[in-house]
Amino acid sequence: MIKITFFDAKDYEVEYFNKKLANICDSRFIKDAIQNYQLTEDITENTEILSVFTTSRLDKNIIQKFSKLNLIATRSTGFSHIDMEFCKSIDLPVVNVKHYGDCTIAEFAFGLLLNVSRKIQNANSDLQKGIVSTEYYIGNDFFEKTIGIIGTGSIGSHAARIANGFGMSILAYDIYPNPELVNKYGIKYVSLDELYKNSDYITIHTPATKENCHMIDKKAFEMMKTGVIIANTARGEIIDTEALYFALKSGKVKAAGLDVLECEEMLEHDKIDCIHPDCLKRTLINHKMLGLPNVIVTPVSYTHLA
Repeated sequence: MIKITFFDAKDYEVEYFNKKLANICDSRFIKDAIQNYQLTEDITENTEILSVFTTSRLDKNIIQKFSKLNLIATRSTGFSHIDMEFCKSIDLPVVNVKHYGDCTIAEFAFGLLLNVSRKIQNANSDLQKGIVSTEYYIGNDFFEKTIGIIGTGSIGSHAARIANGFGMSILAYDIYPNPELVNKYGIKYVSLDELYKNSDYITIHTPATKENCHMIDKKAFEMMKTGVIIANTARGEIIDTEALYFALKSGKVKAAGLDVLECEEMLEHDKIDCIHPDCLKRTLINHKMLGLPNVIVTPVSYTHLA
């Protein structure tokens, strides 16, 4: 039987895969992310297929430990947590889940935008404490506002459909424009700079690559409208954490709804010695952002649980 090892395994996944793979694979399930787990020879010598989620970081050093590995299967759409260049160099196939959570993630992004723009969570929290201050909860409408959608693949396309339903003007940036979206929803494809300058709302739906790491940085925030509202349900690395924090503190960004963060895995365990030096500063800023009243941060990859 094929020997497969699952990392980042949730209880519902264990139940599902045990049923589906019972007569096909010899399956092993590990709840930890792979970089936080002490790999034994029994695992590295007896794994033919490695299945992970985005919380596992598969770099060259980890991949090389598996002597009989024939396939990596990520239970996500994105590959940014896997060293794809190294996999290609050794002809190791990597497969993903195409069109995974397309409408789910787009809907959740708008849930975040609605929540932070209408201050729904703040109002509910205050009411539970016996505080009623209605003037504080005055928010922003979507109708006739401009939204900038970064990335118009499967998820971004659903975001455009939703934005159109709200009566929004839609700007979009994608290196591969989709003419169908222009015809259906009146999308206007523009440069990133133009999108930053003219959007009241921005939602991110692009995969993380080396080229777009920190695509939204200090310079990008400086170009944006004062009071812009941002949602990120894509990858944390697309936004420069420090630049976002200061943009929120200054009021340049009115509010942010975040389902992803840079170095987000550091929020899930307390092994300080495991923190990469580059992540230490970002992790500290992440903790500070958690306390800001104009920010909602949902657990890592919450959108993928639906």
